Amino acid sequence: MLLISLKPPETGRLRALLVCAAALALPAAWAAPVGSALDRPALVSPQAAQAVLLGAALAGSRVVAVGERGIVLLSDDAAAHWRQAQVPTSVTLTAVRFVDAQHGWATGHSGVVLATVDGGETWVRQLEGKAAAQLVLDEAQARGDAAAVKNAQRLVADGADKPLLDLHFFDAQHGIVVGAYNLAFMTEDGGHSWKPWGQHLDNPKALHLYTVRAQGNTVVIAGEQGLVLQSQDAGQHFTRLTTPYQGSFFTAELPAHGEIVLAGLRGNAWRSTDAGTTWLAIAAAAPISFTASALRAGQGAVLANQGGQLFALRDGTLSLLPGAALPSPAGVLPLTDGRLLALTVRGAIAVPLGTAP
Repeated sequence: MLLISLKPPETGRLRALLVCAAALALPAAWAAPVGSALDRPALVSPQAAQAVLLGAALAGSRVVAVGERGIVLLSDDAAAHWRQAQVPTSVTLTAVRFVDAQHGWATGHSGVVLATVDGGETWVRQLEGKAAAQLVLDEAQARGDAAAVKNAQRLVADGADKPLLDLHFFDAQHGIVVGAYNLAFMTEDGGHSWKPWGQHLDNPKALHLYTVRAQGNTVVIAGEQGLVLQSQDAGQHFTRLTTPYQGSFFTAELPAHGEIVLAGLRGNAWRSTDAGTTWLAIAAAAPISFTASALRAGQGAVLANQGGQLFALRDGTLSLLPGAALPSPAGVLPLTDGRLLALTVRGAIAVPLGTAP
């Protein structure tokens, strides 16, 4: 059942995703928008590489980064130089994933899902908030759920204003996207059609869904107020996990079979090695919210906090990585040369990690 919360989105990662663009002075070329940002192609700007960036992925050896005002940046030299892709929308893009060198998807504000079949050079819109809301309403009416219909009608009346915040694709056909207010959609045909999936989630308060991660057929969705949902069958069915912390989790990782790492508000981080049955706290250096994470092949996870610090996580222990603090990272991506790409309010910053643990 979809319930639409009237409370404002919480601070932390969602705040960074929703309002980070407003925190900066905008380039003059972007100062006078014309028409709907949802339908207006992203403006090509020489300053795009310094824009607020929120996520990145590898498309083969290419780096693809996304961020404010529909910006998609491409680098074919390990983030040394960037060029801007053609994008049919100017809404902020929040996350991007690729399943191979050609096929990728991105999520964003206004319920947007974009897809590419040419390694990020060009993008097409597969879903937007108004159509997404209608899908939720149609599904609720088909089930004959009066309460769900009422809430879906409110979603339709709101228009295309709810953000999608993260996504995972198992292959070029099967994927899931999640976002604010329990919005979740599943595709089985590469995004050409989408099914509402929020009714499959044990989330009666319609809490925000901040992140989704998967390893094989295991899927974990984490969100606000300690919400953690797990699937063992590639997202077909989810069960709610009990966690010791009732604050929000902004990021998650699945480093190994049965292992779950959660991190979020005020530096809280937890680890389970038995698929969420029991949890152990991961001691953090300071009560600063974790906003991003990634897995490094054979080297455990890396966590980034709102203060710009990077931490290596191995065997349940956090180690502060050397280097100056970064400007508020919203995402991190391990590069093939061993460096870490941080997606920040000042663009993409490549960080040499060297032999740090």
